[in-house]
Amino acid sequence: MKYTESFERITEEKRNKIFESAITEFAEHGFDSANINKIAQNAGVSIGSMYKYFNSKEDLFLTIIHFGVEATKAVLEEIMRGEGDLLTRIEKIIKAIQFQSRSNVHLTMLYNEMAIESHSDLVWKIVSDMEGVTAGLYSSLIKEAQEAGTVRKDIDAKLFAFFLDNLFILLQFSYSCEYYKERLKLFVGEDVFGKDELVAEQLLKFIKGAFFLI
Repeated sequence: MKYTESFERITEEKRNKIFESAITEFAEHGFDSANINKIAQNAGVSIGSMYKYFNSKEDLFLTIIHFGVEATKAVLEEIMRGEGDLLTRIEKIIKAIQFQSRSNVHLTMLYNEMAIESHSDLVWKIVSDMEGVTAGLYSSLIKEAQEAGTVRKDIDAKLFAFFLDNLFILLQFSYSCEYYKERLKLFVGEDVFGKDELVAEQLLKFIKGAFFLI
């Protein structure tokens, strides 16, 4: 974590306002152009207080990335702990992505910014923690399904976990980032965002038919 003890002592409501303001600013402007004065103003705190909570803009950035990663990990791990076979869990993940991407638009936009951010070295250590979790979970589930005989045995579980995660990332961006939203509308139609059930159903069929079941 990159915040000070002073930040730990403020109320949860105040922390959440700072997180919300910072996520929005970094998502919309990127690390270099983000203005910590605007973040403080929109959060309703003084700039002096901000520098009591965080020693630098970099520390604030790393803190909100960690916050977002932990929230995402919590959702994923809850699904993975639940009952159901591989495809049932994949369906739950797809629907969670649709919901979370709309509920946390700026956080998803921030993930997209991180992918093209020139300061990727600032976030990779934190993000790699989440990527490591998803890589391990997905490949383990695929291996379990192979052992159960529901998934082809001629596939590489680690590579297929990578392919699966890429589909999830693209779906996530397609519900929140303008470029990917426009691509989705171009391929499917202007009314695609009113067809969540169809998108989830067809993506699941694609995964089932193209990747897993015999």
